[in-house]
Amino acid sequence: MEVTAQLQSQVVHKKLPKKQVVQRTLLITIGAVLMAIGLEIFLVPNNVIDGGVVGISIILSHLTGWKLGAFIFILNLPFFFIGYKQIGKTFALSTLYGIAILSIGTTLLHPVPGLTEDVLLATVFGGIILGIGVGIVIRYGGSLDGTEILAILINNKTPFSVGEIIMFFNLFILGSAGFVFGWDRAMYSLIAYFIAFKTIDIVIEGVEQSKSAWIISDKHTQIGEAILARLGRGVTYFKGEGAYTGDEKKVIFCVITRLEEAKLKSIVEEIDPTAFLAVADIAEVRGGRFKKKGIH
Repeated sequence: MEVTAQLQSQVVHKKLPKKQVVQRTLLITIGAVLMAIGLEIFLVPNNVIDGGVVGISIILSHLTGWKLGAFIFILNLPFFFIGYKQIGKTFALSTLYGIAILSIGTTLLHPVPGLTEDVLLATVFGGIILGIGVGIVIRYGGSLDGTEILAILINNKTPFSVGEIIMFFNLFILGSAGFVFGWDRAMYSLIAYFIAFKTIDIVIEGVEQSKSAWIISDKHTQIGEAILARLGRGVTYFKGEGAYTGDEKKVIFCVITRLEEAKLKSIVEEIDPTAFLAVADIAEVRGGRFKKKGIH
């Protein structure tokens, strides 16, 4: 914890380049506007809600008649101050800016009639657009909902993971929609939440999500050359030692996309069926020589 605090203190006060600030501001604006469109053009007119603080805001707006944007901004303010202290100035300011744009966007779009009265269509397209917007904002260092920050704080004091805490909050919020809008709308809200959740993953990680592959084989040279020739991916060899036998082993490491995973498994199986193969997801790849070489 002390090391983390020291690292944060070194990074928090570092000024971002002007170009990066402009890029981040523009993309957070686009993300917040997309979320506002997903809410006011698709979900809200059909009484379908999102999870988190936005979901609570939709319910309160429906019950009181007050502007949705006002509730979104006011209810998220406490989390802005928590985020400022716990995660850092850049994240907090990005979050505040994104929430402000979202609040203004929902207010301006509220008089615009919804594009469809078909609840299923509204649920699907609203969830996708909302997920794209939230994903863009998260990818560029902000947040549009304070639930995640609260979950991180609770996680530090309970045995539950951040994901489990967020899921609990959202199940409670989406369940509450059943009492306000009817249980069919609560079920549509759950569908919209799931669609948005999966879309956020795609936006953050990319369609061609990267994967790391670790291969241990006595035929490491043949496998490495086959990966280079048939997949066009560079490989790195590490020296390893078996804990049980004490034998020296060569470990192959490479990064591929998920679309190439089946072909990699086929290559390894073909050359050495007894090889050890482990594949794991990678959120982001930078630097090095990840670009594909020419395939023979």
